[in-house]
Amino acid sequence: MKAEIVIRERIVFGAGAILEMKVWRVPDPVPASRHFLKYSLFYGVPGQRLVGHDNERGKGDHRHSGPHEESYRFVSIDQLLNDFRSDVESIRGEPI
Repeated sequence: MKAEIVIRERIVFGAGAILEMKVWRVPDPVPASRHFLKYSLFYGVPGQRLVGHDNERGKGDHRHSGPHEESYRFVSIDQLLNDFRSDVESIRGEPI
């Protein structure tokens, strides 16, 4: 089985802010993760990530808030998306 796209969404907001969510189902867990999803969730402005969640090979599940990076406890895809949206809404000061 090859990687299969599950979610692919991109929204461009006023002032150039971008929200991009990509999630793939993969045949084997990404090293340091225990689930069968590879994901990259991004919110930022040109040249600057403001919020991100991903599971980069070797790092496992983690989140970015500005320049800070911390481990993220993956529970489910629904919880991941809710947590990401909540982070973005906190920065934007409004629902997305």
